[in-house]
Amino acid sequence: MSAVLQPPPPLEAQFEAMTESWFEAVLRIEQSAYGHPWTQGNFNDSIKAGYQAQLLLAGSGEQAELLGYFVAMKGVDEVHLLNITVAPAHQGQGWARVMLDALAIWARGQGAQWLWLEVRVSNTRAKAVYERYGFRHVGTRKNYYPAAASRREDAVVMSLAL
Repeated sequence: MSAVLQPPPPLEAQFEAMTESWFEAVLRIEQSAYGHPWTQGNFNDSIKAGYQAQLLLAGSGEQAELLGYFVAMKGVDEVHLLNITVAPAHQGQGWARVMLDALAIWARGQGAQWLWLEVRVSNTRAKAVYERYGFRHVGTRKNYYPAAASRREDAVVMSLAL
């Protein structure tokens, strides 16, 4: 008799506002996901400025696991996505789309008509996620991001009509 392997049950997740108490976990993910990660100061400044900073958590209480997070800035009739990150252990499972859905719902509630973002030219995986979601390439920012050996990398500017 052979056993039939069943996939693990899907994780249930919820959003929670990012607070300083989560910075250690956020920074661990940020540093494992990027060669040029945001600093604690970047996250702290974003929260102090009142930006929309949300955690995506599996489970609850002290047992909650951080799946990802995003930080977005509201402007006049638009929202600018500054950082969105899925923990490397949870990438490829649809969590980026969940966070983009939450961001779009929030942005519409704020009266935004557009979502904007920049992504590294070399980040083909993220660009594909954004394109599948409906973002369109609208421009390039030359030498926007820091890169290895004191060099700079271009950013692709993308937008989504809400």
